[in-house]
Amino acid sequence: MPNRLAHETSPYLLQHADNPVDWWPWSEEAFAEARRRDVPVLLSVGYSSCHWCHVMAGESFEDEATAVYLNEHFVSVKVDREERPDVDAVYMEAVQAATGQGGWPMTVFLTPDAEPFYFGTYFPPAPRHGMPSFRQVLEGVHTAWTGRRDEVAEVAGKITRDLAERELSYGDAQVPGEPELAGALLGLTREFDASRGGFGGAPKFPPSMVIEFLLRRHARTGSEGALEMAQDTCERMARGGIYDQLGGGFARYSVDREWTVPHFEKMLYDNALLCRVYAHLWRATGSELARRVALETADFMVRELRTAEGGFASALDADSDDGTGRHVEGAYYVWTPEQLREVLGDADAELAAHYFGVTEEGTFEEGASVLQLPQHEGVFDAEKIDDIRRRLLAARAERPAPGRDDKVVAAWNGLAVAALAETGAYFERPDLVDAAIGAADLLVRLHLDERARLARTSKGGRVGANAGVLEDYADVAEGFLALASVTGEGVWLEFAGFLLDHVLIHFADAESGALYDTADDAEQLIRRPQDPTDNATPSGWSAAAGALLSYAAQTGAEPHRTAAERALGVVKALGPRAPRFIGWGLAVAEALLDGPREIAVVGPAGDPATKALHRTALLGTAPGAVVAVGAPGSDELPLLADRPLVQGQPAAYVCRNFTCDAPTADPEQLSAALNG
Repeated sequence: MPNRLAHETSPYLLQHADNPVDWWPWSEEAFAEARRRDVPVLLSVGYSSCHWCHVMAGESFEDEATAVYLNEHFVSVKVDREERPDVDAVYMEAVQAATGQGGWPMTVFLTPDAEPFYFGTYFPPAPRHGMPSFRQVLEGVHTAWTGRRDEVAEVAGKITRDLAERELSYGDAQVPGEPELAGALLGLTREFDASRGGFGGAPKFPPSMVIEFLLRRHARTGSEGALEMAQDTCERMARGGIYDQLGGGFARYSVDREWTVPHFEKMLYDNALLCRVYAHLWRATGSELARRVALETADFMVRELRTAEGGFASALDADSDDGTGRHVEGAYYVWTPEQLREVLGDADAELAAHYFGVTEEGTFEEGASVLQLPQHEGVFDAEKIDDIRRRLLAARAERPAPGRDDKVVAAWNGLAVAALAETGAYFERPDLVDAAIGAADLLVRLHLDERARLARTSKGGRVGANAGVLEDYADVAEGFLALASVTGEGVWLEFAGFLLDHVLIHFADAESGALYDTADDAEQLIRRPQDPTDNATPSGWSAAAGALLSYAAQTGAEPHRTAAERALGVVKALGPRAPRFIGWGLAVAEALLDGPREIAVVGPAGDPATKALHRTALLGTAPGAVVAVGAPGSDELPLLADRPLVQGQPAAYVCRNFTCDAPTADPEQLSAALNG
């Protein structure tokens, strides 16, 4: 019989709806039940494409004996970290403080007042590698709760007080300047892996936000070192196994330093961020590889992640059926030489194995290889390679596909809107711009209420109950601002304004300018989460600073500009010390130091000269530049006000820091002004 999770919208929670464990969703009712029964709460946090979450579920949560013990002695609460990033952040901070490490599945034991007192991640069904079994942990916690309650209460109280007293070292709310950004670049240079691209060792994550900083740094200062690090990293990732050489799109991370073997789950946020990174790299260099990867990644998102409602699903699983009924990581993506021969015949299989780096011993498990694009001497027949790629992709489509998490997350859809709008504009692909508009339209129709409050998630056209957090407001505003620049439609600027006004009122600290991850009227947890550092996505803090700065450039709104500058104080503090973890903040700081530039293109909508100037404006590399396009006399966007045609011709106006260049009707002159 299904448990209480059967009525949830999260695919991760629904995966546990038939467990014998009597799961509750995170709710006041669950904690009230724990108080009524006088038992502790087991909090289990994971997400649908998490491999070890599935392993622990199969070993423990589907086990009848374990479930009986859990149901008798605990109230069990299941949380999808992607739906409730606030709950995840607060208790993950406690796990990391207590154990020195964290990860998912996250397993935390709480008092009925939600105070944590015992922590872990994955627990096996039997003791191994020095780890206790899950049953041993449950019995130990039950014994402590019933026999040493005062001790448990003391530990829980101390942990909660320690968390509440943790103050962020915010700096002095002064904007970062050239010394801090130069120091950040130097720090990145020291951590750069010059032989393999990327930063640090294994596992290696795509450093999307850092690459945006490097590209903006190069654009503003001409730093060749910054551009080389960006180019080398992008090329190595695009040639590695982390990139899907047949279907496009990136996996979550590489388990090795060489980008060879990925953790195969594909996340919307990675692909949105990387699509935009490669489009911006092409804009800066004209690289054909960057163009191809940007477009293939955009096409992957539209083809494999778009939902029936027009939004974008969160993820594709790492695991799938290997054809024998076993769920195996990477089964959908890897190839043996024999499998190549079955599809292509001997001659073409030999060519494919050489081209894609498939070996007899394999680069993955059981003799299989992850497809890569090694550097080769000589020239390949492009038509032949395209034909091989098509045939392999068609054969792969016959394999059991990885599961898809159909949950639409507002923040990640905002990132996708920005990426698809810009990629569509750069490469003259109106279908991609239409896909961006479709997702933005869903966010407005379904996620945004009449008070400009944003819901975090939806699924199947049904909005979830969880409130949006700072990254939702910031990333959706970022997507809407990109759409305004690409389409010239003022409605997107207006919606961005609603969201950012909400940020100023409900997420910002009026005294310090610091930003919180949850609204001041959101559910109160044991601590109000606040984290300015980037993780897999830009922090809500940095993303809000960027969106506020762009909105101020589009509208002249002084409160938004001031809020962006105050929020960037944390970049001054952290940029030189930990540049890998505040890349988006550094990128926004580059935009601030450059102005950012405000470009108004005025001319009749269908006029080729208007289109040429608009395209040139969008292709300018000036960091964080904003673009408005419209007919003369239009009140669609504020930057168009009082901007007439020049001698009857469409014209572009470029301003920054309250100073404007003479208007120009010449795209080449505009390009020189924006790319110098």
